[in-house]
Amino acid sequence: MQCFRKLSLSGIFLFFLTILFQSLTAQVSGNSEEFPFVSRIISDGDSIIYSSADSDSQSHYVNREVVLSFRKNNFAIELKPENNYEYQFFLAGLDKKRSPWQNRNYKEYTSLPSGRYTLHVWFRNSDNKIGEMVTLFIRVKPLWFFSRLAIVLYVVLFFLIIWALYEHLELKFARKQYLLEQIINKRTEDLIIEKEKTEALLANVLPKNTADELMAKGKATKIKYNFVTVLFSDIQGFTQIAEEMNPEVLIDELDKFFFHFDSVVEKYKIEKIKTIGDAYMCAGGIPEKNRTNPVEVILAALEMQLYMKKLKESSVLTGMNYWDIRIGIHTGTVIAGVVGQKKLSYDIWGDTVNTASRMESSGDAGKINISGTTYEFVKDFFICEHRGKMPVKYKGELDMYFVKGIIPELSDEEGVPNHRFLLKMQLIKLQDVEEMINKMFIDEAPPNLYFHNASLARNIISQVELLVIAESLPEEEYINLKLASVFLITGFISDYEKPAEAAFLLVEEMLPRYGFDEKNIDASRQIIGNSFNEHYESISDKILHDARYDYLGRVDYIKLADKLLRERKEHGKITDSRTWIDIQMKLLVDHEFLTNTGRLLRSVSVEDQIAGLQVYNN
Repeated sequence: MQCFRKLSLSGIFLFFLTILFQSLTAQVSGNSEEFPFVSRIISDGDSIIYSSADSDSQSHYVNREVVLSFRKNNFAIELKPENNYEYQFFLAGLDKKRSPWQNRNYKEYTSLPSGRYTLHVWFRNSDNKIGEMVTLFIRVKPLWFFSRLAIVLYVVLFFLIIWALYEHLELKFARKQYLLEQIINKRTEDLIIEKEKTEALLANVLPKNTADELMAKGKATKIKYNFVTVLFSDIQGFTQIAEEMNPEVLIDELDKFFFHFDSVVEKYKIEKIKTIGDAYMCAGGIPEKNRTNPVEVILAALEMQLYMKKLKESSVLTGMNYWDIRIGIHTGTVIAGVVGQKKLSYDIWGDTVNTASRMESSGDAGKINISGTTYEFVKDFFICEHRGKMPVKYKGELDMYFVKGIIPELSDEEGVPNHRFLLKMQLIKLQDVEEMINKMFIDEAPPNLYFHNASLARNIISQVELLVIAESLPEEEYINLKLASVFLITGFISDYEKPAEAAFLLVEEMLPRYGFDEKNIDASRQIIGNSFNEHYESISDKILHDARYDYLGRVDYIKLADKLLRERKEHGKITDSRTWIDIQMKLLVDHEFLTNTGRLLRSVSVEDQIAGLQVYNN
């Protein structure tokens, strides 16, 4: 574009320079036609503009124009000689009055200013007859820089200069703007990098939601958690080890242990609280609440124990001193929050923390000691050895258990959780997912979802659970079906036009956070899609269908149908109540429950529901 502008500008200059050159090099010219009674027209004393032979037959009256340049602005006219003629001259534009009558047939004007003139020549003969002999138009061109063309050129040049100046300033401004944008972008990138570093550093010190609240409000709210599992670990005989070992080596060893512990707690989504000397403290179930935290904390403790056991074995082989740890775990209620103003610290408080610390101090080296409370939540997953009631400082006697490992049928040959273990965990996680969806309906659902609301979602889930038991659905299929039932109508919250697609997005976003894999996501999506498309392939599809349309056979069907009508009207899906009644009647007649249990659970017959609709319509 800039090249095109420059080319156009050069063309304009060339055009006007050509015209100017032609104007400067033009010669004085006259009309090529003959002038009656004019012998010669002379410019500048010796330049003959016009010369004519005698011709008495031509008219006495003629209009002509002679153009003179500014530098050759002397003009003379010589008339054809006539006997007994007198002549009178008048140059309009210069003379103020006619010249006296004279016998001389020659008249000269010198140094004519630029402008337009009209030369009138009259004759008078011996008979005293008077008449106009010649009318001649004369134009003296101004200097080229005062000509019209020059003025036009000045105007054009002025605008071209203004335009060029504007373009120059615009280009200069654009360059400056570009440089400023580059500086701003660079500084923005630097700020983003620094912000990410700060957030990452803060996330290593505080839980993400606490860090976000602290950055947004300047302070973080202390929260009470009713179901948290706290783990304490401590190195056996650390005081003596510290006295005998080089401090730098001691710190390096501690750092190596705690680095591994950090990776373990991160793997199980447990929150590290702090380290005090040789003590390591973490807690499951904060800041994200979950029901599986006792199991996950013990899995983490087993990995810590295995790591220290391997270090002990290698140390024994090399003849080096080895370190052993005690681990104590307890489950209960805590208060979590940030303390301090300059050096912030995320911590937890409560009797649960004190009891977990007592579990650690009351344990044995190389063993995991848990409270009776924690045992009740994990006894279906782990082999635990009852120690009996053990005295605890300030607590009296408490039940304690040593964790020996995972139950054989839930682990593989290496003692690692197997598929059945993971299924049992997922069954517990289902409750967390269901609770999250119920909260989302309460907090985020628009008020005009009269039918597709939290109440319907809970009813679909409970019906699925009932039908699953009656139809003896395998455990693995039940998990995917339960997930599908939980997310089935969630899409109506955010996208009433495309609820299935919105539900798919929510499934993909939420399930990984709760430990479900791609197989669970794909299977639950498939079941939800089949339900919306009225396509029933498996027993899971049929169970979800019967749970979804359970309201058609309930005693409160008319009330629910009225809510659905109100909802559809407010979303512009239907406007005529009579049409709605016809649709519902057809649905009641055509619909069939697909499972035996679904048919048995129908409380009201189709005929009674239709009769109720007719009464409702009237």
